[in-house]
Amino acid sequence: MPPITPRKVIIDCDPGIDDAAALVMALFDPRLEVVAVTAVGGSAGPEQATSNVQSVVAFLDPPRLPRLGAAPADVVSVDTPFTMHGPDGLGGAELPRVQLHGGHLSEKVIWESIKAHPREITILALGPLTNVARVFKRDPSIIELVAGLVVSGGTVQAMGNASAVADFNLYADPAAARHVIGEPLDKTLVPLETTSQVLLGFEFLDQLPREVSRAGQLLRRMLPHSFRAHRQFLGSEGIWLHDVASLVALTNPELFERTPVVADVEAAGELTAGMLVVDRRQIRRARPNCDLLSGCDAAAVTDCMLRGFAAASAAT
Repeated sequence: MPPITPRKVIIDCDPGIDDAAALVMALFDPRLEVVAVTAVGGSAGPEQATSNVQSVVAFLDPPRLPRLGAAPADVVSVDTPFTMHGPDGLGGAELPRVQLHGGHLSEKVIWESIKAHPREITILALGPLTNVARVFKRDPSIIELVAGLVVSGGTVQAMGNASAVADFNLYADPAAARHVIGEPLDKTLVPLETTSQVLLGFEFLDQLPREVSRAGQLLRRMLPHSFRAHRQFLGSEGIWLHDVASLVALTNPELFERTPVVADVEAAGELTAGMLVVDRRQIRRARPNCDLLSGCDAAAVTDCMLRGFAAASAAT
């Protein structure tokens, strides 16, 4: 069989423990060519998110180094759940700080990467959609050059983790989320209901790679904090790695149930800002504008995570 051509991706993220775990998998997946990793403020503030992107990529030292982008600092911050991610956003992993060379803003890196590889790059958005919206507003013509967009975020059943009806990624910048969801490109939404089906118990820790590898060191430094935080703040004995599940949705779409929907985001509601609104009427007034992943094979997704972490460990 001829070799499989890797799929080009940009990972826009706000590390965040689950974002960092997703990078562990993605940077060593032979099916992916991570062209760029761009930071956005969210689970960590803009400066911390930028630092975490730099530190995680440098610590893992993947065979193909992606371009790195810095989070814009002029974004109005929301209250970030540092308690869920620790004071450094990485569960106290204490990675060495590195200096970003070049220092280009994330939106510039995204725009230049798409222009360099027209219709080849899929954007995997694991944080607020600030950067993606800025790129689309800066140059609307770029939209037709994007191969696809996978968004980790939204809650269809109106049970949010940032408010009663909104997940954090859409809640953090609802205007950006609404702008992006409304754009005419191939979009996939991976909502909380679906990623929450993948509940990882304490046995998951025992199945992680050992600390003899850099990937194993990073995972074993971060994930114990997640278990403690989930138990303390959510009353859960297991954890959810929402962004890792969203990465699996990109690499193994056959494990997910897909439904075309008409979707929008509430941008201005006093109680509902960031709420994902899906038109469930039998007679809709618009054509579906995105695919919603409404369920998954949780056991198979968990297996993909463990195999991805093992592959990263073998390479580091």
